[in-house]
Amino acid sequence: MLRLGTQELLLVAGVVVVLFGGAKIPELMRGLGQGLSEYKKGLAESQRSDSKDAA
Repeated sequence: MLRLGTQELLLVAGVVVVLFGGAKIPELMRGLGQGLSEYKKGLAESQRSDSKDAA
């Protein structure tokens, strides 16, 4: 499994700031959070659908 230490995380954060700029980061994180939420919602719906089909 991939393990990231403090130095690696700081490097990634620095690259993100350079590429996207400080003003875009909240927007980027908001989009990431919404995408993760939609993924979890779809996964839960899929599991409910599978359990109904099995019954």
